Formats: sequence, C-alpha cells, structure tokens
Amino acid sequence: MWIPKSNKKNRPYRVKKTGIKDENIDRQILVLHQAIANKLLAEPDLLEQVKAKLEERRDNGQLGYGAYMYWVSVLELYAEPEQFCAGITEDSPYLRKLRRRTPFVGILTEQERQHALLQNAIAELDEIPGDF
Repeated sequence: MWIPKSNKKNRPYRVKKTGIKDENIDRQILVLHQAIANKLLAEPDLLEQVKAKLEERRDNGQLGYGAYMYWVSVLELYAEPEQFCAGITEDSPYLRKLRRRTPFVGILTEQERQHALLQNAIAELDEIPGDF
C-alpha cells in the first residue's frame, strides 16, 4: 500500500517556529536591553561606543540597512528618555530579531548583566491560591 509523504502545505494548522526556549531568551534579552537603556541614560559617553559598533557592523556587512537605520534613529531619540527607552525595548517580532544581534555589546559589565537578569527573575508570592 502506498502512503503519501507529508506535505506541509496540506496541514490545517501552523507550526510555531519559536518555542518556550526562544521566548525565554527573548525575555532575557529584553531585560538586558532595559538595563542597557538605563545605563546609557546615566552615562551618555557610552553612546559613542554604540555608534562605533553600528558603523563597524554596517561597514563589515554584518548589519542590514534597515537595522542600521532603526538603531541610528533610536540613538537620535536620546534627548527624549521615554522614547529612547521605548525604541530599545519595543516588544515586536522585528525588534526581538534586532535585539538578538544588538549593537549594544559591552555596555553592561558581567555583574550588571547578572544583576538585571536576577532582579527580573525574582518574584514574590504573598499567598498561594488553593488548598494544599
């Protein structure tokens, strides 16, 4: 008996390409970018480091034109802290992709990085619902 091969086009459902692991990684990256935005606002001299990294990646072909223009536009919002932070931490599929190849490397120390992740991971429960 002949059994036809599975054809992805005939599936009545969509298979999500990102799993829980990817979602957790994206959450961690977002937390780190929140910490990065705060540090950049506190230490404006670090902006030159970010601009240099953007130029380097653009010149080496490691950064597409759209991504380059997005990050340059965000840096131009520096004088408006709320918009600057929103630009770095926007939660959209496009920004999740851009943050995975961030130009903000080296902004946080390892200690600051660990602190940001730990602070975000800590949650306190006042009471546990239900009977146990």
